[in-house]
Amino acid sequence: MNSQLLPSTTNFTLFPPSRHCERLSVVIPCYNEEEGLGEAIKRVDAACVAAAVPAYEIILIDDGSRDRTWVIIEEARQANPHIVGVRLARNFGHQLALSAGLTVVSGDRIFVLDADLQDPPELLTDMMRLMDEGADVVYGQRLQREGETATKKLTAKLFYRFLAKLTDIEIPVDTGDFRLMSRRVVELLNSMPETNRFIRGMVSWVGFKQVGLPYRRRERFAGTTKYPFRKMMRLAVDAITGFSIKPLRVASYCGAAFGMVGFILMIYVALSWYDNQTIRGWTSLISIVLLLGSAQLIVLGVIGEYIGRLFIQGKGRPNFIISDLTRGSEEARLSSR
Repeated sequence: MNSQLLPSTTNFTLFPPSRHCERLSVVIPCYNEEEGLGEAIKRVDAACVAAAVPAYEIILIDDGSRDRTWVIIEEARQANPHIVGVRLARNFGHQLALSAGLTVVSGDRIFVLDADLQDPPELLTDMMRLMDEGADVVYGQRLQREGETATKKLTAKLFYRFLAKLTDIEIPVDTGDFRLMSRRVVELLNSMPETNRFIRGMVSWVGFKQVGLPYRRRERFAGTTKYPFRKMMRLAVDAITGFSIKPLRVASYCGAAFGMVGFILMIYVALSWYDNQTIRGWTSLISIVLLLGSAQLIVLGVIGEYIGRLFIQGKGRPNFIISDLTRGSEEARLSSR
């Protein structure tokens, strides 16, 4: 397969959620995960067996890794017919790698987690039980975050609460992409053509019955985080600009407020000129010019962020390109062990 595009159609039939899972698809984005990928495959495979799923597949997406990640995926596929390998043409980022995996699923329930094992795959059984009771989405909600710095924990906590105040939809706090979803939710996600994707926000936007499962997030099994501060900031901007226009409203309010300040200053300047005091006040004048200039740049930056998103979206390029897709036979892949 040379390329994969997100479906552009918005005409689809929504079926009721299945009360019994016949097929499960596990989607795991991978980027430079050679150190812990073998253990992740082992534990996810065991979790699927423990959940008594009649048939399942484990989809591993190599997001342009520079290490042996794809080699490990190929070796695992040859040893385990449940493994499906998806290789992207380059590094597109976690959210687009996850989106690529969601387009190739065949199950009627889809389990999403990362390869670092911070989110325990053993919770699959509990998530399946909650979905059997009628939920369309069961998301993991972090009670604790082990193995992370105090700065990372603080910024994450502030981000989720700041996002909740800004967005126009309710996005559960302290949640990531670790979740179990019904097929109809995934079909809706695949129908959304947006480029700057924030999956957990998109899932919340879809609606239906969504239930949280509290858990303790563990320390990484191996390797280092693939989400440094720069990528976290990029994800935060995508989340805010993708689900809220409040920053634009704030920019408008700031413009109106500084307009009022400017009008008052014009009166002050006129009175100073009338009283022959135009030379005095140079310091305050320069301070005001700098203040207004900074405010204008901030407002233009917010507007530019939204315009930039429209520019990228308007190009109509595919969100990702799949260079290789390998899987075992249908009978072996979808049969129980």
